[in-house]
Amino acid sequence: MLDPISPLHGISDRLAAPPLPVELNGLGYATGGKRVIEQVDLTIATRRITAIMGPNGAGKSILLRLMHGLISPTEGEILWAGRRTDRSIARRQAMVFQRPVLLRRSVAANISHALGLRGVERGARSIRVGEALKLAGLEGHASKPARVLSGGEQQRLCLARALSLEPDVLFLDEPTSSLDPASTLAIERLLLEAQRGGIKVVLVTHDVGQAQRLAHDVVFLHRGRVIEHQDSSSFFDDPRSDSARAFLRGGLVL
Repeated sequence: MLDPISPLHGISDRLAAPPLPVELNGLGYATGGKRVIEQVDLTIATRRITAIMGPNGAGKSILLRLMHGLISPTEGEILWAGRRTDRSIARRQAMVFQRPVLLRRSVAANISHALGLRGVERGARSIRVGEALKLAGLEGHASKPARVLSGGEQQRLCLARALSLEPDVLFLDEPTSSLDPASTLAIERLLLEAQRGGIKVVLVTHDVGQAQRLAHDVVFLHRGRVIEHQDSSSFFDDPRSDSARAFLRGGLVL
């Protein structure tokens, strides 16, 4: 595991627990006449980091979007602590995508705008913006246009913006897939500290090393189905399925 960084301001002292467990019951999703997610039954109960892994086309990103409520299942249901996703639950979540999604505004304004949409009072925004910039190591870039930052800086800004909302659950879809090792390390440290501060992290990654460094449990997906869900040490040391063993070897997953 990575060494910790400074505590996240406004997160380590949060009182509300994440709305767990999250239960996926008979979950299915079809689009364009193709079934992408099939009969997924899955329960995630811990506040630790969960990695969703699997070969290309397994349905990982779709499953993440279903859990976050960006798309609706065509079958089954998702329950957060026994409740279907509603506005109050959605407001307790945040998501970071594979490619940075930024407004044509300054670095600071990207965070401030998100806080405004979340209903944070104007007087409190500047404090939280400053904390987020410090968290991301971007204090010296506050007035710069966000889109002139490097790729790694942009992704750190996206993560800091998400964390400034103080979510209970943070979803990430391959957030370091195109980053250099130093930027990847910075993102991973932020995720570990977020988890230590009580945030439930659900991470889609193809990077086996990253999952070994970060994850406490692993959901392995193949052809839209959950093939395995177990603690990370068991998954990496002794995967139960042929498909998971082939994936970890870097071979063809049939």
